[in-house]
Amino acid sequence: MRLFLLTALTMLAFAANSILNRMALEDGTTGPAAFAAIRLVAGAFCLWALVVLRGGGPRPIWQPWGAASLALYVLGFSFAYVTLPAGVGALILFGGVQITMFAGALILREVVPPRRWAGAALAFGGLVWLLWPAGGVAPDPLGAILMAAAAFGWGVYSLLGRGATDPLRATAGNFVFAAPLGLGLLAVLPDGVTLSGAGLAVISGTVTSGCGYALWYAVLPQLGSSRAAVAQLCVPVIAALAGLMLLGEVISLRFIMASALVLGGVLLAALPPQRCRISSSGS
Repeated sequence: MRLFLLTALTMLAFAANSILNRMALEDGTTGPAAFAAIRLVAGAFCLWALVVLRGGGPRPIWQPWGAASLALYVLGFSFAYVTLPAGVGALILFGGVQITMFAGALILREVVPPRRWAGAALAFGGLVWLLWPAGGVAPDPLGAILMAAAAFGWGVYSLLGRGATDPLRATAGNFVFAAPLGLGLLAVLPDGVTLSGAGLAVISGTVTSGCGYALWYAVLPQLGSSRAAVAQLCVPVIAALAGLMLLGEVISLRFIMASALVLGGVLLAALPPQRCRISSSGS
């Protein structure tokens, strides 16, 4: 039960990131580069302060792949939400994350049962349907590509997190070394930021990103790569509902059907072998 509650809290934090980013960019006066840079810097300061207060030592952990994958995720995520609604963006993101982590499990030679293959194929089919152009209702292509890049970054980041022995310090180090990448992009592509936009970025960086990702690194070793990939696909539904209530975004029938396919694949992949055997014997 404790693992379930911690995982659910983490998924809420992930969904909140989509809403905060969309809220900041909605009026067009806060730019994606500024939002991403503030988010990374705020997360770095908050997390490293927690590490120091805990007595974790003055030097951050240098994990180049962790920092690079985090930066790719945050920057792709922020720029994608210039054109994507919160729910659609979250569906592309966490559908892509599932595919990335599924591929990582294969590369790491984890045993993948047939039902997980079937679940992954069903979820992938839902994503293809969502992204397939049809009468101009498909998501913006550039936004989808940027979110797919963010999905790859987050998938790699999650795979790396399975071996974290000190989740808080590892997450803090990743933010500390990813922040200069965000600031560098802001220097190349400067854009505006309002006081409210900066405030939303700080909340995203400190609470829903920084603390949320530290919590994610804490539960990852207990979930494993396949279950972790599966768990994250409840986030698009949360984000879509929040976008509907808070941002007035429209949920299309296509999105609902694609979400049903993705979540159906998730549930199929999540079924334990014992349940599959019981179901087979009872039919």
